[in-house]
Amino acid sequence: MNNRLLVNSKNTSLLYELVTSLKQCKSFYFSVAFINFSGLQLLLDPLKEAASRGVEGRIITSTYLNFTEVKALEKIKNFDHIDLKVFSEVEEKGFHTKVYIFEYENDYKVIIGSANITQSALKSNIEWNVEVVSKGESPFVQDVLKEYEYLWEISDDATSEFLTEYEKFLGTLKEASYKPQQVFERRSNYIVPNKMQQRAMENLRRLRSFGEKKALVIAATGTGKTYMSAFDVQKVKPKRLLFVVHREEILKKAKETFETLLVNESMTFGLLTGNSKDKEADYIFATIQTLTKYYSEFDRDQFDYIIYDEAHHATSPSYQRIMEYFTPVFMLGMTATPERSDSMNVFDLFDNNVGIEVRLHEALEDQLVVPFHYFGITDIEGVDLSDIDIDDITEVTKRLKVNERVDFIIEKMEFYGHGGLKRKALGFCASVEHAEYMAEEFNKRGYKSEVLHGSHSIPYRQAYIERLENEDDELEVIFSVDIFNEGVDIPSVNSVLMLRPTNSPIVFIQQLGRGLRKHESKSFLTVLDFIGNHSKVFLIALALNGSRYYDKESLKVAIATGFPSIPGATHIQMDEISRDRILAQIDHENFNSMKYLKEEYNEFKKLNQGRIPYYLLDYLTFDGAPDPIKFINKEKSYLQFVAKTEKDDQLRLLLLHKDFESALKELSSKLPIKRVYEFVILKYLLNHNHISLSQAKQEVLKYVDNVEEDSVQHAFEVLNQDYYDSGQLRSKLKLIEFTGEEAVKTERFTNVLDNTQFKQFIKDAIDYGIFRYEKEFGKADYGIPHLKLYEQYTMMDPALLSNYRKTHSSFRGSGLLVNEKEFFLFIDLHKEEDIKESINYQDKFIDKRTFHWQTPNSTAQTSERGKNIIFNKDRGIHLHLFIRKYREIDGKTEPFIYIGKGNTVEYHGEKPITVILELKHEVPKLLYTEFTEKV
Repeated sequence: MNNRLLVNSKNTSLLYELVTSLKQCKSFYFSVAFINFSGLQLLLDPLKEAASRGVEGRIITSTYLNFTEVKALEKIKNFDHIDLKVFSEVEEKGFHTKVYIFEYENDYKVIIGSANITQSALKSNIEWNVEVVSKGESPFVQDVLKEYEYLWEISDDATSEFLTEYEKFLGTLKEASYKPQQVFERRSNYIVPNKMQQRAMENLRRLRSFGEKKALVIAATGTGKTYMSAFDVQKVKPKRLLFVVHREEILKKAKETFETLLVNESMTFGLLTGNSKDKEADYIFATIQTLTKYYSEFDRDQFDYIIYDEAHHATSPSYQRIMEYFTPVFMLGMTATPERSDSMNVFDLFDNNVGIEVRLHEALEDQLVVPFHYFGITDIEGVDLSDIDIDDITEVTKRLKVNERVDFIIEKMEFYGHGGLKRKALGFCASVEHAEYMAEEFNKRGYKSEVLHGSHSIPYRQAYIERLENEDDELEVIFSVDIFNEGVDIPSVNSVLMLRPTNSPIVFIQQLGRGLRKHESKSFLTVLDFIGNHSKVFLIALALNGSRYYDKESLKVAIATGFPSIPGATHIQMDEISRDRILAQIDHENFNSMKYLKEEYNEFKKLNQGRIPYYLLDYLTFDGAPDPIKFINKEKSYLQFVAKTEKDDQLRLLLLHKDFESALKELSSKLPIKRVYEFVILKYLLNHNHISLSQAKQEVLKYVDNVEEDSVQHAFEVLNQDYYDSGQLRSKLKLIEFTGEEAVKTERFTNVLDNTQFKQFIKDAIDYGIFRYEKEFGKADYGIPHLKLYEQYTMMDPALLSNYRKTHSSFRGSGLLVNEKEFFLFIDLHKEEDIKESINYQDKFIDKRTFHWQTPNSTAQTSERGKNIIFNKDRGIHLHLFIRKYREIDGKTEPFIYIGKGNTVEYHGEKPITVILELKHEVPKLLYTEFTEKV
């Protein structure tokens, strides 16, 4: 008998085990107390595939606690190969079984534990399930089968009459407001901040403690920004507050939120709008339109705390007048999309202090939004987009207007279903003509549908949105073009139909986001994506992967394994044709070619309303935006890439200024930064002539929890170019002179910064570096060397991060680099085919905790270096492992992944020495799969 524990984690889930088992079994038997549609939907395709192989199954569930959903039972009854029974409560007996039995040719697999068929139990809950694999004649299997037969006999057939009675009974409970589950919450009497709100408030507190007066919070719609600001106000307790918004309907909700949270406080609340003029209230909630007429009636320092909601509007002239007039103690901006205008960006308005940034994957991780179930479905053969440009909307529309496609969409919509009682769907179309066609065809088939697009007035749109949200209205689907990509809030939407080819990960994420807000009527969002055969299908994978920083191999592994890093109960499933098509396109695509990078840049520019994105910070405006570091790697600085791509003579003229170009290249070469100290020092020097060691330490502590004085000293030395080689000294502008006590800007760097235009680009590079560091490393102190597990590093990075005080470029070209007690092992798992036999080292994972490594071929056991390696633990030597799968992909040198320290537990051989290393940290399953599997 073989057995193992199954739990839901970032590495695996019970769902994965069930799906895998269904693919291989000859029959199955389930008995679970509860079945919700949220969980059943995730098993629909595996059950269908099993039926196609002739696999038969039995399922027993119960009416215990009235938790099982009739909709789920009706869906199961649609499968001819599954028999369904329901255990009804008798004599107050509870029904708690959670067992999944799979029969194979020679044995049985039995999974028994705590998990019912719900999305959370299968994907994200803390569940313990034990898997036992044994021969059919074993006493254990015989006992399980015997008990299952007993339950089967005493349960009721799930007839139509039974389901009708059960549904009526549930209806009476609902009318009586009966709660089948009384969930005890220790703090249910008052509202507590969620994880995002807690992190944001802590960061705002930290910024204020260092004297900062402004901050910006970036978080997706529905993640709780307004409540976060109210919690922060509750902590700060300002005497007067001003809350400014762009739209009046948002204003009233914000005021209600503050009144709810601050119900026990003594302040008064008022509105400043077209209809209300509560100017004397302690806390005033104002529309920008009304405030621009009355702001001068207030003193400049009237308000201690000012909040600008939808802060991306703050670059407009009306907001600028207000912001220039008032001088609050603290000013907070909140936005989902920090877009820039032609003249300025939102980050600058808030002194580049970002309290928090929450993108889609983080929102899912922290359960700030509902999980989504994504089904990638190969479009019908009659729709051929392979020979056209998908930006040719007229031709795309023509080819999508196919009757058979409408029937296919409806068939899939019915098969996968939706959460909640009423379908509330948004269908994203290629054009107005396409949307009108879809609505007309849906209406013909009995699905009440409407069309909304940019030409419709806001009141007109709002009327149909309210109809869709109304449980009693017949309207089921709104087909739209562009207008629902962002900025529109329809909380109860439970279905999204992707009906147009995806040509931008940004737009894809925006459309997905329309259905993710939490609402009492749903526990998940169903996403049906009809994937065509056009040339940009692979962009779907970039959007779903959720990482702006990817390489071809990691992306392929993610696709092949079903995007296992997606957090919580979210589920991503693609059919085989779509998956293979995407993998083939990724194989064919060169993500580092100038052609691809220009396409990526131009698509982003188009979404930036056609404005040239001159600044790195522009790429922080949208979830799903490309990584601008790729553009830097191609042309040494981002501005050079833009100048080349745009054929911009003005930019080329700017870059002819040798010192400006050199300073920009110097900063760009350090991106993305792996330690923040140097950039924080330079940020301070943008507006000051000198900075002392003690001042620098104080500035650095704004961004990290702790810093060693020696590391700050080392940062000054690095900026002073103490560790540059002769080539670097010739090509890179020296920005500071370090006297041993303080750093002073060089005359040449000062002259560059005296030019306003030059300074803006220099500042952008520094701000982007700091912002990205905060995002990737947080405020943690990683010690010396300053290394974070599973982060990407180049060979030269450990020199900087271990305070190495010799030429840093010497940390290049060898697989073993040393700084006193710190040994850095750089390992390529896959060697080039033409590599010399003498350096074709046999480096490989034995398992997730053990690594097989060979030293450089000159290392003998009797040498000091050899002894340090094989007796590292006794000698206090730290062996740090940096691993990459391939040295190069698409012509670009790949970074290494830091997997932590290892200790030698076995060794043999000479020149090279073969060493078995026990790793301090077990490599996470996802990373291990990425290292060891080839797709």
